[in-house]
Amino acid sequence: MNATNSTGFSVLILTRNEEANLSDCLKSVDRCNDVVVFDSFSTDRTVEIAKAAGARVVQRRFDNYANQRNHALRDVKFTHPWIYLMDADERVPEDLRDEMLAAVRNAPDDVAVFRLRRKDMFMGRWLRRSSGYPTWASRLVRVGRVWVEREINEELHTDGKVAKLKGHFIHHPFNKGIAFWLERHNRYSTMEAEALVKETRMPMRWSGICNRDPVVRRKALKQLAYRLPCRPALVFCYLYFVRMGFLDGEPGWHYCHLRAIYEYMIDLKVQELRRRTRNLPV
Repeated sequence: MNATNSTGFSVLILTRNEEANLSDCLKSVDRCNDVVVFDSFSTDRTVEIAKAAGARVVQRRFDNYANQRNHALRDVKFTHPWIYLMDADERVPEDLRDEMLAAVRNAPDDVAVFRLRRKDMFMGRWLRRSSGYPTWASRLVRVGRVWVEREINEELHTDGKVAKLKGHFIHHPFNKGIAFWLERHNRYSTMEAEALVKETRMPMRWSGICNRDPVVRRKALKQLAYRLPCRPALVFCYLYFVRMGFLDGEPGWHYCHLRAIYEYMIDLKVQELRRRTRNLPV
């Protein structure tokens, strides 16, 4: 990393066997002088690639996503008071990097988080409609002012105010191929089902549906969606027709089907877990 061109914020990347993604990921933040790769004891060349690029490597056994990120935020000593939270299959364009630099330089003391929008890529195309864009993610955070909850699809919380940036980060969820995406979402669906069995026992937060905060609103809509019948088919119709995913062409068609498959796996595993808790045959 080029230590003479500090961007004014540190970078935290969570990894496990990311040799296919990490090199390009690190190149997109190569002007940052404090990059930490928080690794879950990868068995491929992830650590080697990180060290060769000048990143610091810290390792911890993975248990769940919330704990992993919380340990990194709490235990790692960062050079800068702001951290950009990043995954290995993501890239930071120059315009976003420059905007984040300006943001941390001018941030009021009561602002602890900046949210960014994501561009999901598939088959060489931005899924502008079928991905449900815009999805806001809390990524640029002030050290010591945030924590993560929920073991899967983590929720970031803060004791300060939240602001938004105009730029987008680029997400390449299919860089390792369709088979890997399905394998990963098979694991995700198990964790999601376990979390949903707990969450659906709690009362529905109807007020969140009309909340002006897009993250709060999305969470409330998700709670509602998981209570609806025929949910996988509804997800497909919503993304493909309501959100006009058909305008994304062939990538949109395939992606909407993959999303429906993922939701179907979650529903089946929720049913399985509920039957087990009632000691019924699976």
